[in-house]
This record gives sequence, structure tokens and C-alpha cells, in this order.
Amino acid sequence: MMSRSVVVLPLALAFAFAALTASDVSGQDQPPKIFISVDMEGIGGIGTGKMTNGAGKDYATGRELMTEEVNTVVAAIFEHGPAEILINDSHGDMQNLLHTRLDPRVTYIQGNIKPLGMVQGLDASFDGAIFLGYHARAGTDGGFLAHTGSGSVKGLWLNGVEVGEGGLNAHYAGAHGVPILVAAGDAAFAKQFSALVQTRAVTTKRAVGYQVAELLHPDVVRERLRAATHEALADLDGATPLAVSDPINIRIRFASTTRPDVLEAIPGVLRVDGNTVEYDANDMTQAYKLIRLMYKYVAF
Repeated sequence: MMSRSVVVLPLALAFAFAALTASDVSGQDQPPKIFISVDMEGIGGIGTGKMTNGAGKDYATGRELMTEEVNTVVAAIFEHGPAEILINDSHGDMQNLLHTRLDPRVTYIQGNIKPLGMVQGLDASFDGAIFLGYHARAGTDGGFLAHTGSGSVKGLWLNGVEVGEGGLNAHYAGAHGVPILVAAGDAAFAKQFSALVQTRAVTTKRAVGYQVAELLHPDVVRERLRAATHEALADLDGATPLAVSDPINIRIRFASTTRPDVLEAIPGVLRVDGNTVEYDANDMTQAYKLIRLMYKYVAF
């Protein structure tokens, strides 16, 4: 009788301990998932369009600056604690980052033939997004190299709100419940984006006309980004995504009347005037893919 009780008690304790341990493990917080979309025009230290063009003077320097800015933010995230980080190269041919010099703990997406462009890989599993190197929307007074997607787009509206690339990407993130933790770019972008999205905006430069910028030193920009990233992660639970309601009405104004002539062939696309078309998308994923198709992949 005594030997039976001695055997049963340790087994009971073992089962209880195992259950308690499993409960503790399942209750632990998972490391945050952070998405980083990195454009180039708004990167600290880039002051001419040629620095953002593969055939331009000092493009190699632009790539160095872009890569170091990303690594600064990545380092700040890991200084806060463990994390899962996905980086999406989001400029031009989307093959700009010196990816062999990125922090080896990240994963990254390279190349531009992708349906979701600057937000490829972003979904509802992420806890936050960071936008680096961004610029103001097309036609912005005082915006350094301001444009929206390409020179063919002169205006883009989502549910009546005019947006640039940053606003478009924030709508996509918001539709998936993902807040924008930090956004960095020129002064016009920072002002414009902050009026739309609750975030920490970091100014990297001020435009002196469309093609020239008054620059902060890259070291100053990186220190500000490091501080903003730490603040954002410390307040991650309080981050608020942009509210987005379905369906999504898209309105795009183009530089020419020829592109709308072609786009009218897409079922559901309505001609508003000579340069402008509209479409009602079911959700932001459908809207984003169609917008990208309209300005980038439809040729004539």
C-alpha cells in the first residue's frame, strides 16, 4: 500500500508540473513582427534625383545610405528585444538595398514584378510597419522628388481622400489592422503623412525646389530614427492603425488621356473625365493590385 502511494504521488506532481509549464509557455508573449518598406527619395543624405537612379551619379552612395538607414532601424528593433523583421525594397526596380550587408537576422523581398509592390509581404500577422525613405504625393508644393507611383499619375484618391504612396500603403496596412509605427522622409512628406496617420514622423531633409534638398547629416537622421523606433516599440500596444472601410472607391487622374482610353476596357472602370477614371474595389487588397496594374503594367 505504501509503495503504491509513493509511485502515484510523483506521477501526479509530474502531470501537474507539465500542465503548468505548458500553460506558462502558451501564455508567453511572442516576439513582434515588424514590416519595413523602404523607398529611396526620402533617405537621409540623398539630395538629388541622380542618387536614386541606377544610371545616375552617386547612386552607389545612395544605396549605401539606404542600407545603413535600414540597418539602424533594425538594430534599434533588436535592441528593444527579439523580433521577426521583413524588409521590402520599395524603390524603382526594387533592387537597391545592398542586401548582403543587411542584418542577417532579417528576411527581405527584392524585385518589382510583384502585385502588391511596396507592401508585398505585409498582412494581418504583423504588429507594426515602418516606412523609410518616403516622399510626398504628386504635385505637392515643397516636396522633394514628389510623385505617386510614376510620372503617369497626377492624382490618386481612396474613398475621396487624396493620397500618395505613403497614404496608399497606410490604407493597405490599416485594412489589415497594422499600425504605422514610424515614417521617415522629407519635410513635406512628414507633414502630409502625419495629417493622415497617427505615427512618429522623422524628417530627413527639406526641399529646395523639386530636385534639390537641404540635408540633415545621415548620422543625425539615423539617431532620430533610432530614438523614434525605441519610442514606438515601447508603446506598441498603444499604436493605432488607420481606419479603413470597405468598399474602396479608387479615383486616378493621369497625365494623358490615352491611358484612360485603354483602362476603360477593364470591366467596372468608369471614365470621369478625359484624364480620370474610377473603380469601386471590394477591399484594399483588390484596390492596391488594380492601382498598380493601372499605372505600372498597362502599356499602350
